[in-house]
Amino acid sequence: MNSLADDHGREVTGVRVSLTDRCNFDCVYCHNEGLGDTRGPMDPQDDEMSADEVVRFLEVAAEFGVGKVKFTGGEPMLRDDLEEIIRRTPDHMEVSLTTNGTFLPGRAEGLVEAGLDRVNVSQDALDPEAFAEITKSGAYDKVIEGVHAALDAGLDPVKLNMVVFEHTAGYVPEMVDHVAENDGLQLQLIQYMPELTGKPEWNIDIERVHGWLEEQAVRVERREMHHRARYWIESDDGEGEGMVEIVDPVENPEFCANCHRVRVTHEGYLKGCLNRNDDLRSMGEMTKEEIRETYRETVENRVPFYGEYMVRDGDGGWEMNDEYVNA
Repeated sequence: MNSLADDHGREVTGVRVSLTDRCNFDCVYCHNEGLGDTRGPMDPQDDEMSADEVVRFLEVAAEFGVGKVKFTGGEPMLRDDLEEIIRRTPDHMEVSLTTNGTFLPGRAEGLVEAGLDRVNVSQDALDPEAFAEITKSGAYDKVIEGVHAALDAGLDPVKLNMVVFEHTAGYVPEMVDHVAENDGLQLQLIQYMPELTGKPEWNIDIERVHGWLEEQAVRVERREMHHRARYWIESDDGEGEGMVEIVDPVENPEFCANCHRVRVTHEGYLKGCLNRNDDLRSMGEMTKEEIRETYRETVENRVPFYGEYMVRDGDGGWEMNDEYVNA
């Protein structure tokens, strides 16, 4: 079946599935997939989708032409059945994982054997003390070990996710050098989202980061997805290159206009947009017919967040478009 398209002509070709809201870190910037700080105990929770339910959803998504799934959390590797879920994911789907990396040692090889294709590891600093301050965790060495384990297991490249805000902006040059000097690593700089996390005083001007990278880059490319810029940075010895890209959705209508994925919460709600929690749709008892119906509704009701659902007011700020109020 061809992919479903929303009313704005965007085909949904990927899904992002949260497997849990539990996490062994307590990162100061976390928005938990847009749901806020809902994290609870470390033990498995009754409200988490079962492996059968996750796989059932993915089988339906495959019927609608979805070719990519990214598993997230919380920390998805707190799920002991993660390998089973990946193994049972429809064969044609590209499977990726976003993790803090602490559980990759000892499990990376098994994840690859199960069918994992790509991994993103959150790493916001190269200094252990700075890392601990941001993540409220002393697991720096374990994360580094996890990155190496992923590379050894054949997950090349490993993307390092770094949220850029007041606490981390000064670490960007060092992190850029790090990926330029180490084969198999790429850097994804993620714009801080004050609208979801609070603390607007932590925000920085992401355009300054774009400008600095453009000055450093030996070449710049632009991805089809979201029209993201990719900056290729040469290592100091001239023998290596590292790729850096910026994920900058905040106040970016172009980013939203090129969004081709929907999200699933760990409780089994479909979510058309990261920034919206007024469009959560339950898949009920998660029969395939219920999933199909909810999926169709979610895609049909998607709106670009900036420039469509949210529009500029007379003062240059953002306000909800009246067209969608109580729609």
